[in-house]
Amino acid sequence: MPPPPKNRNCFSTIGQAFLAALARLDTSLSPSHTLTKLRSHKFVLSDTIYVFHLLLATYFFTIMSSPPFPFKLFIPVLWVVALIVPATSQFFVPATPIFMYLLSFYSSRFVPASVRPAVSVSLLPTLESVLYGANISDILTRFTHPLLDLVAWVPYGVGHFTLPFAIALFVWLFRSKEVLWFWARVFGYMNMTGVIIQIVFPCAPPWYEVIHGLTPADYGMKGSPGGLARIDALLHMSTYTQAFSNSPMVFGAFPSLHAGSATMEALFLAHFFPQLSRWVWVYAGVLYWATMYLTHHYLIDVVGGACMSTLFFYLSLPDELKSVQAATAPPSNLSAFVTGYQRTKYEEYDLEDPRRAGGPQSARAMMMDAVEYEVESEDEEVDITYRSPAPGSGVQGSFAQQQQQSGSKPITGQGQGGGRGHKHTASIASLIRSEERGPEDGWSPVRGAFREGLGSGRV
Repeated sequence: MPPPPKNRNCFSTIGQAFLAALARLDTSLSPSHTLTKLRSHKFVLSDTIYVFHLLLATYFFTIMSSPPFPFKLFIPVLWVVALIVPATSQFFVPATPIFMYLLSFYSSRFVPASVRPAVSVSLLPTLESVLYGANISDILTRFTHPLLDLVAWVPYGVGHFTLPFAIALFVWLFRSKEVLWFWARVFGYMNMTGVIIQIVFPCAPPWYEVIHGLTPADYGMKGSPGGLARIDALLHMSTYTQAFSNSPMVFGAFPSLHAGSATMEALFLAHFFPQLSRWVWVYAGVLYWATMYLTHHYLIDVVGGACMSTLFFYLSLPDELKSVQAATAPPSNLSAFVTGYQRTKYEEYDLEDPRRAGGPQSARAMMMDAVEYEVESEDEEVDITYRSPAPGSGVQGSFAQQQQQSGSKPITGQGQGGGRGHKHTASIASLIRSEERGPEDGWSPVRGAFREGLGSGRV
């Protein structure tokens, strides 16, 4: 499907896409609909991940002390209600991995220190010096400037917290629901895995080395905003100082979830919105630098987060979304709302688009695009009226004479445009439903004229 004209008002396009997205929503409030879907669902091995969700959520809700019991019970109750109401379950079920990530991050502060491993202070800087020959993060922090602070702040302090929601909104408007579900799943599981690693393998970030040196750390220490303290001073606020001082994950340097999230965002947008590839990788590169410049991560943390994100993306990418056609296919009803979009052959004939469908047919998406192709012919224009349906039957000559005697005009592809090449548009959908259309629909002028001529020849 071609993009809308370049001179189209982008705000108008977004507004029309928003109306199309609203039309696709399930507005039912009846839990019976959800229960019916659950009973008809065919469970597979991958559904066991929800058992892991249940066990992990039970553990974190058990150790959670703020809010206290029984008020914290409102959280799982509201969660269950959101899952069984169709109007909300269409968002909360796919977003379950993200909610599990947020729950794990928040509740990590309540894990008893007695069962947590000792904080590693010297491991990361030592590994960085061994692997890269120097402490790269320390080198990048030796020169600071307010302009560099602002450049680092935009992706690290703003983009990291807002871009995932912006991507989800953009995908909801302009891509299929399968793409949106994949984004929620891969982004949530990647971050949740990173938090679990940080809990079982706690490491001090560079700002700790700057403030405390290599002295042993304990879980009672407060966090630090690092280089973001300069942003607070520059903008006359204390947002980052308060946020990082009360962070539930003080010693979560490895892997860098800032780098992991930026890598995931770049991989996702480059695959599903290829026109943005150059810009998202520039953003990711600037964020990599910002994590070290602001003394929040070592280079090895950045590499670890980026590798983990890349592994999650390519291992989780469904086969039906790997092709360019499937990845960039718009929602089914977008053409009905956004002016400038052309209806595909699948929409025109009310057929299922294999580029958005699951199963084996999706692997043939590129072949099935033959429905929409056009082949240019360089041959002279041919009068298809006199082509015999049975070559060699001897009917062609008499049939042509009968047509000339009856005064019938030959039916050509382009009227009087003889001598010019013509286009043949192949439509598999039309061939499939050919039995439902007759000569009166303009489907086969050859068949209709042939029968009429043959009948007059018998008289």
